Formats: sequence, structure tokens, C-alpha cells
Amino acid sequence: MKKINLSLVLFLLIAFSVSDFAQFDRSTVKVGTTVAQFLKIGAGARAIGMGGAYTAVANDIYGVYWNPAGVANTPANGQVAFNHVNWLADISYDFAAASLNVEEVGTFFLTMISLGVPEDKVRTVDYPEGDGRMWDAKSLAIGVGFARKLTDKFSVGIHLKYIREGIWNNSASGMAVDIGTYYVTPFNDLIIGASISNFGTKMQLDGRDILFNYDPGNDPNSGPNNVLSKYEMGKYDLPLTFRLGLAMDVYKDRYFRTTAALDATHPNDNTEYLNTGIEFAYDEMFMFRLGYKSLLLRDSEQGLTIGGGLKYQITDQFGLMLNYGWADYGRLKNVQFFDLGLTF
Repeated sequence: MKKINLSLVLFLLIAFSVSDFAQFDRSTVKVGTTVAQFLKIGAGARAIGMGGAYTAVANDIYGVYWNPAGVANTPANGQVAFNHVNWLADISYDFAAASLNVEEVGTFFLTMISLGVPEDKVRTVDYPEGDGRMWDAKSLAIGVGFARKLTDKFSVGIHLKYIREGIWNNSASGMAVDIGTYYVTPFNDLIIGASISNFGTKMQLDGRDILFNYDPGNDPNSGPNNVLSKYEMGKYDLPLTFRLGLAMDVYKDRYFRTTAALDATHPNDNTEYLNTGIEFAYDEMFMFRLGYKSLLLRDSEQGLTIGGGLKYQITDQFGLMLNYGWADYGRLKNVQFFDLGLTF
């Protein structure tokens, strides 16, 4: 047990060292300075219904997003799940993942996140109604990971991701890693979860839309003309995020369970904030969830979240998961999350 406690302390020290290295700022001056913002959209209607307080819950396939170590604690041998969201401004967001538990080895998993902006006309000063061309924007993250229980109380996990963003004829790509720990304490099985997400390379746009012809002498009758040139694009960090979460079953009997959770989140492009949530379960079949997202976050439009779910065991080998989540976004109205999963 002392070794496990030491591992947890070392992880937290490394996490805070990484945050200092990344020059985290407690003001909002860094808002909008990171790329791949789609990586900050939470995955899973269950997690959203609990206000995003999921780092120490994370005991299903959606733990691969919030805390990859939690996937090692899923009771099933394997899971597959799909989450769809009609995001703000008609943007579509999809998340898919699959995991497989190999006995005495650990849990392997695959993930995919995609975000798409609807196709629209290319509008210019001369052609405000469109010049005949169309543009769109797409983002994609594909990942592979592994989680393992080092003891019956302590788990670790890692998630490697390839990230790509594209707008019209330009694109940028990078690599990132998520690392997590999951520890069940002796105090009423209180769970402490910690994770670092999106620690990786910078990203820089490149493509034919940043090319142009240049006349160094500004004289078409002399010297080199129409020299192929390229605008220099900036390099930007990924949205690095450190999460520390607590979760505990505050009430549990044969039929009823109440789980409360709290997350503290420390991003590199905004101020710190808290997520909190609670889940009520009857017979581990019917669930109702309530939460509050981004508490203390400066100038946030996020707030109340509500959700529900159903878990049904079809056969001894297969089970079905259905979840719904609703999140308030203030002046931006609300967002609804739907997900479907299968356990085996």
C-alpha cells in the first residue's frame, strides 16, 4: 500500500510540474490560444449528466476520455460505445470507443473523436452570395490505449492520440498522450482519480491556401516575377488539461445507490474550475443524474446538467447501455448528448 501511495504522490508532483512548465495563467489572457478545441468537448452522456465530474467515476468505456486508468475497472470483459451530439451552431460531434480486457494483462482500447462544420459557400467582397466554391472544416482524433490494475485498489492508464484539424484546403496535425491514475482509498471506498490530457506536440496549419505569388521588385517588367511564396503560420499548443477528482457512494443498499463526484480542472488556456455531479441508481438498471459544470470558471456560459440512463442485461454475456444528457449553455441555449453502448 505504501508503494501505491508513493506512486500517487509522484504522479501528482509530475502533474503540477508539467502545469508549471506549461506556464499556466490564472487570468483569462490565454483564452483562445490553443488549437484542437474539439478535444475539450466531454464524451459520454453519463459524464455530461454528472456535470463532467467523471475523473474518479470513469468505470466504463467513457473513462478513456476522462481518465484512462478507470477503464481497467469496468466489470465487463469488453465494451463498445457511440456518442453523438448536435453541438453548437449546427456542428456535429461524435465519439466512438471499444475496449477489451485481456485476463492477467490489462485492458486495451481504441477511440475516435470527430467534429464537423457544415459545408458553406465561399463568400468574398466581390461575391457576397458565394463565388461558386464551397468550404468546410473537420477535426479528427484517433487513439489507442492501455489500462491495468496494479492492485485491486490502484490502476493506471495511458492513451496515445493522433490529432488532425482541417479547414478548406489547409490542415494541421499532431500527437498527444493522456495519462491517468485511479485509486480506491480505505475511507469508505472513496475514489481519487487524476489525469493529464492532451500533453503533446504543437500544431501548425499548412496547405495550398497559404501559398501566393510574390514579385520581390514590385515591377512586372524586371527581375523575378510570380515567385511562389508561403505565409508563415504560427505554432500553437494543444489544450493541456489536468484533472483531479473525488467520487464516493454516499448511499448504497440492495436496490439503491447514490454516487457523488467532484472534479477540479486546471487547463492551460483558462482559469481553474470545478465540476460536480450526483448519480441516483435503482437496481443498477435505471439512473438519474444531476450536475453543475464549470463552477468558478470566469465568464462561463456553462452550468446546470441533467441526464438519465438505462442498463439492461440482454443475456448473461451481453448488456445494453442507453444514456441521455442535457447541458445548459446560457446564451448559447443548450446541448443534448445521446450515447449507445454494448457490454460483453
